[in-house]
Amino acid sequence: MLLRIDPSSPVPLFEQLAAGVRGAVATGQVAPGDRLPAARTLAHDIGVNMHTVLRAYGKLREEGLLDLRRGRGAVVRGDGAAGRAAVRSLAEALAAEARRQGVSRAELHDLFEELA
Repeated sequence: MLLRIDPSSPVPLFEQLAAGVRGAVATGQVAPGDRLPAARTLAHDIGVNMHTVLRAYGKLREEGLLDLRRGRGAVVRGDGAAGRAAVRSLAEALAAEARRQGVSRAELHDLFEELA
């Protein structure tokens, strides 16, 4: 799994990591049941603090994408979480593009309501 972070980005590092994992799950690069790298290993590989990785993994656990278990590490859940991760990844990209285009939250919400 290839994760990239941009230290100069205004987006917090843990958010960038979480988005990278979501994207990897959404594209099938990481499948349900796959074990993610240990926090210490991933932190070393990408040059961040281990607690940054743990915070990203914790966020993904709260979202229901990962199971975190002592001795087992971080495992991608297989109960539809991958589909939700794909939708979330698309929604994040849409929200970022909407901000770049000057579309307000209310306009974006109205658009979703119209399409749903």
